[in-house]
Amino acid sequence: MRTMRLVRNVWLGIENLWLHKLRSLLTMLGVVFGVGSVVAMLSVGEGASKEALEQIKRLGSTNLLISSVKPAQEQVKSQMASFVSSYGLTYEDHARIAQGLASVERTAPVKSMRQDAALHGRTIELRVVGTTPAWFDLVPREVLAGRELLESDAERMGAVAVLTEFGARKLLATERTIGQTIRIGQNSFEVVGIVRSVGGQAGQIQLPDEEIDVYIPIEVARSYYGDLHMRFVTGSVDAEQVQLHQIIAQIDAIEHVEAAAEAIDHMLARFHKKKDYITHVPLALLREAEAIKRRYNIVLGSIAGISLVVGGIGIMNIMLASVTERTREIGIRRAIGAKRRQIIFQFLIETVVLSTTGGLIGLGIGVLIPRLITTVSGMVTVLTPMGIVLPLLISVSIGVIFGLYPAVRAAQVDPIVALRHE
Repeated sequence: MRTMRLVRNVWLGIENLWLHKLRSLLTMLGVVFGVGSVVAMLSVGEGASKEALEQIKRLGSTNLLISSVKPAQEQVKSQMASFVSSYGLTYEDHARIAQGLASVERTAPVKSMRQDAALHGRTIELRVVGTTPAWFDLVPREVLAGRELLESDAERMGAVAVLTEFGARKLLATERTIGQTIRIGQNSFEVVGIVRSVGGQAGQIQLPDEEIDVYIPIEVARSYYGDLHMRFVTGSVDAEQVQLHQIIAQIDAIEHVEAAAEAIDHMLARFHKKKDYITHVPLALLREAEAIKRRYNIVLGSIAGISLVVGGIGIMNIMLASVTERTREIGIRRAIGAKRRQIIFQFLIETVVLSTTGGLIGLGIGVLIPRLITTVSGMVTVLTPMGIVLPLLISVSIGVIFGLYPAVRAAQVDPIVALRHE
């Protein structure tokens, strides 16, 4: 019985709104644009933060990245003729980090330089990364062909190389891949593997790998290319002596990461007269990025929510006008026995129908806009269940909150005065 009465009241509310189609449509527009903008903004914000979070997660939440940094005074001195700039991490630093801290599980030393690679007339500049097999555990990437570096490669000083897919496509096009011999600088290397390219930025941190990488044993890199690197820049020579460009350290537990970072900083400070290194903590970056994401979503949702409030005010305004227009109808219903709560319920149904219908239309628009943004600009957008349910619940709540006053106002109309109303 109650269900039938509810259906009848809902249908009656729809009929009353249908009598003024244009007015009802214009009233709904505030809710439509409000819900649409909330859904679209949350999707864009979620997509933007997701990319940043994913890149930070690739660094590893239990990893620390210690990188060599050229001090400002060294940059000035390097502009002087015949001056060799010496700075950065050393092999001794790597040994101290690997053996001096109980919380450090594994480390990967990194020595990098730019070299031209060539095969059958095809040439490309690659970043040569001298490292150990631990690199592929700490910076996991999909192996597309062949294998990764092995401990035996370093033991026998094997001139072997693992290419990223980018370098493989440029150099090994139309050629067999594994087992091919390429020249890197003045030395020949056998290609033993190809790994997936990733690269890019994670917040303020450059990811350890780049698309143009080629990985070789660090002992071979040191033997073939040494620690002195020279670049010819606008007629001058920029000479740098750097033993290690980076050390990646994996900590045994996530709760020890920040303490280990402080311990490493204190230890390095004892052996470095100048601040020629920097420690990045991906875990701290991840927490910061997640906090920024929450704030960003709150700000976007608040801005878009203003449209919903404006839409609710429009509904209240129209329903107050409707109460005035339907004063005689209200008087007749009260005279034949309708109770105040029934009048309140009837007007609330009409406002909820308005806001819910507007919310559903806005939801459709809000789902469509992120897809258009992704198609046109290539920007990643993410539509979450919360981003759909929350705006719809808000739109229904807007109908109840802003419809309550007009409904109560209608119920308070004196039946005798209402019957005399023209």
